[in-house]
Amino acid sequence: MAAVSVFQRVRTGSKIGAQYDQEGNIIQVETREDEEQSIKLAEILELLLAAGYFRARIKGLSPFDKVVGGMTWCITTCNFDIDVDLLFQENSTIGQKIALTEKIVSVLPRMKCPHRLEPHQIQGLDFIHIFPVIQWLVKRAIETREEMGDYVRSYSISQFQKTHTFPEDEEFEQRKEKAVRTVEEVSEVYAPQRRYKRQADAGELLDEESRVHSTLLEYGRRYGFSKHSKQDKAEEKKLLMAQGAQSVPPGMAEVSEEEDLQAAEELRIKALMTGMAAMATEEGRLTASTVGQIVGLQSEEIKQIAFEYAEKAERSAEDRPERYGPVQQHRRMVASLNKQIQQRTKELEEMEAKQQEVRAACEEAKSKLTEATELGENLESELSALADVEAQADSGLLQKLRALVAMNENLKQQEQEFRTHCREEMTRLQQRIEDLKTEFGDEADDQKERSQLIDQQYNTDREKLQKIRLLMARRNREIAILQRKIDEVPSRAELTQYQKRFIELYSQVSATHKETKQFFTLYNTLDDKKVYLEKEVNLLNSIHDNFQQAMASSGAKEQFLRQMEQIVEGIKQNRIKMEKKKQENKMRRDQLNDDYLELLDKQRLYFKTVKDFKEECRKNEMLLSKLRAKGAS
Repeated sequence: MAAVSVFQRVRTGSKIGAQYDQEGNIIQVETREDEEQSIKLAEILELLLAAGYFRARIKGLSPFDKVVGGMTWCITTCNFDIDVDLLFQENSTIGQKIALTEKIVSVLPRMKCPHRLEPHQIQGLDFIHIFPVIQWLVKRAIETREEMGDYVRSYSISQFQKTHTFPEDEEFEQRKEKAVRTVEEVSEVYAPQRRYKRQADAGELLDEESRVHSTLLEYGRRYGFSKHSKQDKAEEKKLLMAQGAQSVPPGMAEVSEEEDLQAAEELRIKALMTGMAAMATEEGRLTASTVGQIVGLQSEEIKQIAFEYAEKAERSAEDRPERYGPVQQHRRMVASLNKQIQQRTKELEEMEAKQQEVRAACEEAKSKLTEATELGENLESELSALADVEAQADSGLLQKLRALVAMNENLKQQEQEFRTHCREEMTRLQQRIEDLKTEFGDEADDQKERSQLIDQQYNTDREKLQKIRLLMARRNREIAILQRKIDEVPSRAELTQYQKRFIELYSQVSATHKETKQFFTLYNTLDDKKVYLEKEVNLLNSIHDNFQQAMASSGAKEQFLRQMEQIVEGIKQNRIKMEKKKQENKMRRDQLNDDYLELLDKQRLYFKTVKDFKEECRKNEMLLSKLRAKGAS
């Protein structure tokens, strides 16, 4: 019997694989479907397809190949090594499947899988226990793929940039050299130039502030209370003349103090400058190339730069503490007024917005008033129309309608009064009931005794119910134990499946045994051949060694010939024995072959008889069903 897949399209306890008789026809056997296993298998295949394992769509693959292939693919995607070929052979033997499942299960603990799984559960296609593991593996594979996505994308971008460039990069490279050169030229033009140098015999400055000021003065920079320019002085004079007899501003009282500080600062700067000597004349002058570069700038750019510089100077002057007199104080007052103007403008805008909202509300109120006026006019017109109808209608009918309306109103009032009376009566009766309860306290005691008896009876019945429930639970456990024992006994379909598996195992064992016997037979044959060849070689060597000595004399020669004749006779007898043994083995083989053919004929007859018997049983069942149908009709 040829070795076939043990689990080919078979799920444990669910469905039996097809069986064939000697004529090649399918043997119909009992089958049983497990709906929960089928549902879990469908969910597992959907998860694998969603994760990207499209091999699960192949209809020709067995569920074992799809599930194991999906698990192997997920493990490989998660960057874990597994000693399994992803494209493993389909419809493997039992040994190959066991080895494959053991390798997969051994990798799961290293991946820190929270779910336990055994090799026999994968081999037996226990999809209920396989589903959580597949779900976790698919989630882990998707997370790993997302983590690797950014890395792969950055790597691909870096590899692309090694050999290719975008048009923007080329344009940037073309402008880069020019921009760098421009920046370098500007840095050279506006580089700090040293104008003075402190003399060696000027002495060493002790405090750090003096050293800093001295270094800045060497490069022509003056910080602190600097000297006013002539233009600032002229502006201060004009401002003082314009004010005249007006009141002195609030900041004029501090002018004298600021001038004293300014004079002290000037003295300190002069003291520092006395210890310096001017540098070479070329360092403090503008060269022709510098002038050419300045003139080469565009006029519009020069105007723009001058405007920006003026704005920055004005802003910095407003931000610095006012230490320079009335001009700066005037500027501060102007800035404060501008801020107030901006604030008032903002308040005006807010008031305008509120005014717009009030106007909208007023318009809405006007529209509502108009609607109310129109509604009043409509009501008045309807009332006038109703008065005209009354004037034209019959007076008797109107009187009757008015009487009915009055009666309706009277009935409503009576109903309201009756409801009020009922409420009062209900309150009075409830009060009467309370009074009666207090009067008849003995009856309340009797009621308590009756309630106690009822509670006692209730507790007794509840205990009985609890005992009955315990008994029922004990019986249910016994029933469950018996049910499990019944389930442990294999059904006919499972026995058929086990028989098929044992037949396959027996076929594999017999094939291996046959191959081993052939190896043993070949070894024994080669060993016998080796023994005979050694005997032949020894005989030939003996003949060759004794030939010269035997030919020396006639007696030795005759003895040698007699020995040769005995050797030949022994060989012939051995040959006859081997031929006889060969003939016996051949006859025995023919007898066994005849027996085998007779057994095959009996097997064919057995299968044919079973087939005929099943057909007759089917016909008998059909006839019985027809008879029952006729009897029922």
